[in-house]
Amino acid sequence: MKNFSEAKSIILGTRGSALALAQAEMAERALREAFPGLEIERKIIKTTGDRRTDIPLSEVARAADLDKGVFTKELEVALQSGEIDIAVHSLKDMPSLLDEEFLIAAILPRASRKDVLIGKNPGGLAGLRQGARVATSSVRRRRLLESMRPDLEVVDIRGNVPTRIRKLHESVELQGILLAKAGLCRLGLLRDGLVESNGEISYAEELDETTFVPAAGQGAVALEIRAGDPDPLVLCEAVNDIDAMRLVAAERSFLALLGAGCETPVGVAGEVGNGAKEQEEPGEILLRAVVFEDGEDVPLRGEVLGTGDDPEGLAKRLLAAMKNLEPS
Repeated sequence: MKNFSEAKSIILGTRGSALALAQAEMAERALREAFPGLEIERKIIKTTGDRRTDIPLSEVARAADLDKGVFTKELEVALQSGEIDIAVHSLKDMPSLLDEEFLIAAILPRASRKDVLIGKNPGGLAGLRQGARVATSSVRRRRLLESMRPDLEVVDIRGNVPTRIRKLHESVELQGILLAKAGLCRLGLLRDGLVESNGEISYAEELDETTFVPAAGQGAVALEIRAGDPDPLVLCEAVNDIDAMRLVAAERSFLALLGAGCETPVGVAGEVGNGAKEQEEPGEILLRAVVFEDGEDVPLRGEVLGTGDDPEGLAKRLLAAMKNLEPS
């Protein structure tokens, strides 16, 4: 067991959805493996995004008079007050810039970043009939899908993962929904291209992440603490995946440079190279992005190679390459 000051117990905060609880269990398991004597109390906290399921996700922040963090604000309030010591988040739900009093202290080993199209029938995206209705709560997924299949009708959907799958099968008009592969896998719903939930079988197609670029931090679980709080920091550092942290730092730096939030139509994903590709050195980061500018149906796309030692510099190079600007 590693030494960590006088802390023998910790309070972990999480949202209450099935996926959030699965991710909290991942965090608890990792912490207990690193610190077998650690006592962990779990506290479930309901966020604005959990409460406001009556309107599209893109409208929740405005309706609740929040500038950011519809799935994170209440967890940060609990951190700030000392009610919890560590907050567990889906990283893609977090604002690209945190308040100075908070710190992302760990990223757990990352799952797949891919998006998945779940349909009632086999055939995937190419098999959807002209004018078929597909649902998503993500503006990024909506814009990417509309750019690839402008004939489709893309509508909003809310609810947790099982609820969205249930809505797919209850609706006569709805032919597909878009979800993250990571969440499906963490809930044990995806196997061999099939999704089984609520007694229904659906067909899953993993979308190519080089064209259907994922959201920053997709597939990553983040542990957030109070900045300068030593005991939670030691705990989190012991379970941090260094490669995953490097990648998400570059992805989130790109979002921050754009001034983009969770509801901006931007995809950005990094991967650690193995030297197999041309001009790629082992350990280098390939950072790829897609950005929809205001009023544009065709997105900007770009990718750059670089080291993970300067994530902000890599993000600046990518933005400059996409806009034909000199990095500043």
